[in-house]
Amino acid sequence: MFADPLTERLADFVRGIGIDVRPAQLPEPTFLPGLDIRDGVILVDEQRLAYPGDLLHEAGHLAVTDRAGRNASKLSPSDGEEIAAIAWSYAAARHLDLDPAIVFHPHGYKGSSQALAENFAAGRTFGQPLLQYYGMTFEPGRAAKNGAAPFPHMLRWLR
Repeated sequence: MFADPLTERLADFVRGIGIDVRPAQLPEPTFLPGLDIRDGVILVDEQRLAYPGDLLHEAGHLAVTDRAGRNASKLSPSDGEEIAAIAWSYAAARHLDLDPAIVFHPHGYKGSSQALAENFAAGRTFGQPLLQYYGMTFEPGRAAKNGAAPFPHMLRWLR
């Protein structure tokens, strides 16, 4: 569906966890260049897509939203859901064996991309407690008690 192999790989992963991704023409301005979420579907205008890793972050928004809100005409994430989406996108990048810099590129996250990537790599995570609360992952102590791998391993990808 997408010409860029990275975009196609990310879209395949997102589709595989149950979130619809479709090519689209998005001539109007969007929050992130070449991406929009409408009625629970991620629309990608490959001609305008500046950073393929943004697809994982937007998928993270849908993934951490409760099932009832996932198909809303417009997502309005809480601050907590924003933080959880950041952690989710890091976990997705690691799951796909991708450099987290694909998600945390220099033009995202209000200039904090490098700090985010460094903190996650050093095990200083945030957002993970919410993902654990949503039943999606475990922090190291709880993972050990449950015989599971800890974050960034995910028990499930959708809330």
